[in-house]
Amino acid sequence: MATQHDTPPDADTAASGRAAPRAGTTLTLGAVLLAVFVVPTSISGTAVALPAIGSTTGADLVPLQWVVNAFNVMFAGFTLVWGSLADILGRVRAFAAGAAVYGAASLASAVVSNVYLLDAARGLAGLGGAAIFACGSAILSTVFTGPARAKAFALFGTVAGIGVAVGPSLAGVIVEALSWRWVFGAHAIALALVLLAVPVIARNTPSSGREGARIDVAGSVLFILAMVLLTTGIVQGSQWGWSSGGVLSLLGGTVLALVGFTAVERRRAHPVLDLSLLREPRFVGLCLVPVAASFGFVTILTYLPSYLSFVGGYGAGASGLAMVLLTFPVFACPSLAAALVNRGVPAALLLYISLACLVAGDIALLLFEPGVSLAVVALPMLVTGAGMGLSAGLVDRLALDIADEEKAGMAAGFLNTLRLGSEAIAVAVYGSLLATFLTSRVAEGLGSYDRTETPEAIANEVAGGHTGEAAASAEGGAFHTFLVGAYDASFHTVLWVLAAICAVLFLLIAALLRGGARPASATGSSEGTR
Repeated sequence: MATQHDTPPDADTAASGRAAPRAGTTLTLGAVLLAVFVVPTSISGTAVALPAIGSTTGADLVPLQWVVNAFNVMFAGFTLVWGSLADILGRVRAFAAGAAVYGAASLASAVVSNVYLLDAARGLAGLGGAAIFACGSAILSTVFTGPARAKAFALFGTVAGIGVAVGPSLAGVIVEALSWRWVFGAHAIALALVLLAVPVIARNTPSSGREGARIDVAGSVLFILAMVLLTTGIVQGSQWGWSSGGVLSLLGGTVLALVGFTAVERRRAHPVLDLSLLREPRFVGLCLVPVAASFGFVTILTYLPSYLSFVGGYGAGASGLAMVLLTFPVFACPSLAAALVNRGVPAALLLYISLACLVAGDIALLLFEPGVSLAVVALPMLVTGAGMGLSAGLVDRLALDIADEEKAGMAAGFLNTLRLGSEAIAVAVYGSLLATFLTSRVAEGLGSYDRTETPEAIANEVAGGHTGEAAASAEGGAFHTFLVGAYDASFHTVLWVLAAICAVLFLLIAALLRGGARPASATGSSEGTR
């Protein structure tokens, strides 16, 4: 078992708080960022390949959807566990194991011909991706100090945001130019490059294993069970019905598993989640910031293209160009936030601005309507993107500054569990609300048209983006105009709900950040987060 060092080897820190340059730190940063880039591109881009996968494998809808769902379920279930394992076994060792699993699973995904084997391979990839995210951020918090740490986490946030934003476009290009198999083959190649850099990462990262610590098997199993039950319930809610016995059983099982998890963790000397972390208000507040971004930004990123297509009449290329207005701030704002903090701007102020941007941006997106000019909605889209970009990376660094060094992996695992778990929940909530509001509006006006479909069937078709049949059957006619108006009104109602959720989270986060001890800032002073 490796021993814990207080400082990195060769980390001769100057009085100014800047770490002396060390050979290999640039390669360490590059390898971690490459791995971090691959994971969100898979999360956001795999769905683009589903039609081609279905055509090749002849898969039905449900197993085809689990190509995406299996990854998300495993990622959400194992992120916290990998973070704890990183603190016990060593962060580099856990990171390398995750990269190897992800690479092997991606290679398997590229060659299998059976959709059920593909589902299993994507689940295995999600397990590896959880290690990459949890251990990658913990490695950065260990290798870098002072302003260098701020820049590293700014790049972490930027690269993760770029991965989410370009994932669909990148996957689309690969599918059209090569085949869907190369979407996963490209991931395998990227992770092979990361594994080649592991020896360099190990030389530049202090050992982080804790002497005498044991793996919390019972706690890990209960937490994984809770996350699998919860995410499966959310995923299946739209298919089985949110009030169905199957979904209610899954959600009830989640509550029981979490109760058992809490009881076990309180008695463990080395728990998978030290509950004392959750007694620190500032840490909890920081972990809730990505939750607000999930509701205020990730939902829009996921569903706005469907709105642009059905209501705006945009083609795929035009929608992609329009989405740049939403995603550009995700590229630019993390580095901007790091630079501002290093110049003395309080980090907490930037987090408040990011949350305010999410609320204001979602409300301003109400300007969207049929035939609206992009010039009118450009500013709301940029503001909404800034709400995500200003906090990306910054919140990770601040949260890990609060946690004890030996618990950095655990803290990173918990943060990323909330991040991905809330994304799954937010997207599911958005889809459910849109379908509910759309069904109501379709039902109100359907009697005026000679249609045989039920309001639920039409609403699900339109809300899911599968609008071809409903639109083509009356293209340019009154029924199509009616559907466009119903979708537009439902979209606006959902925006109000999202803005309200972000506003409530804003108030809760602000209250939590005002409590508890102040963490050290990126500049080495406690002033940076005030």
